[in-house]
Amino acid sequence: MTAGPLDGNGFSLTRADGVVTLTLSRPERKNAVTADGWKTLLDIVSSLPEPGDRVLVVTGAGGDFCAGADLSAVGSRTLGPLESMRIVGDACLALHRLALPTVARVDGVAVGAGCNLALVCDFVVATERSRFSEIFVKRGLSLDFGGSWLLPRLIGLSKAKELALLGDILSAAQAKEVGLVHRLVPVEGLDDAVNTIVQQLRNGPPVAIAGSKGLLNNAFNVTLQQALDDEARVQAHNLSLNDAKEAAMAFMEKRTPVFQGR
Repeated sequence: MTAGPLDGNGFSLTRADGVVTLTLSRPERKNAVTADGWKTLLDIVSSLPEPGDRVLVVTGAGGDFCAGADLSAVGSRTLGPLESMRIVGDACLALHRLALPTVARVDGVAVGAGCNLALVCDFVVATERSRFSEIFVKRGLSLDFGGSWLLPRLIGLSKAKELALLGDILSAAQAKEVGLVHRLVPVEGLDDAVNTIVQQLRNGPPVAIAGSKGLLNNAFNVTLQQALDDEARVQAHNLSLNDAKEAAMAFMEKRTPVFQGR
């Protein structure tokens, strides 16, 4: 395992057996991200994956996921509001485009940009005491970190407007009911639930998983004909790899395949 803080902006990264864990580490501020922290997040995600990485888990320290942007923190940079928000957007886009499958491990609050940080991940696993909110409107702000794109796709336009324009806090059960959460578990079951998904992803064919993720991410931007063309291109690549041959051999031999990502 490799581990350690990345800088003073409240992030740490660990690696173990193909699983990369990115932890927001400002528990005294419910892991709210500083003005400079968004650039750190962008740099971290842009550096992934390294050889051997299979899955990214995003989580928070101290019993909370992320309280969004720390509006009380002053950044060291002299960027204007538009330039600063473009960095926030670039961090979201980098996480969305990441070839690795991503799992948000959520406990406690996930609000504002912190809510959307969870939602941009491929899977959201949350505890029963988690709370979710597009709290921007309560702060005199509009949606950011991809909320305007994510919410309609996840829960439909009508419900997206309800969450964005009212800014109500959803309990974990309500978030699960509307479709924001994939798995809802007791606090003591969070690590086991995350690990179940992570190990299934880790043991899967990484190139094929990345291909399917990319196709699905692009699904609303293309025609059926383009989607079929893209599927053919991705599948042809899969069929040229040893992983597809290994899967076929394992099926014939009645054993579990061992995928190498090549």
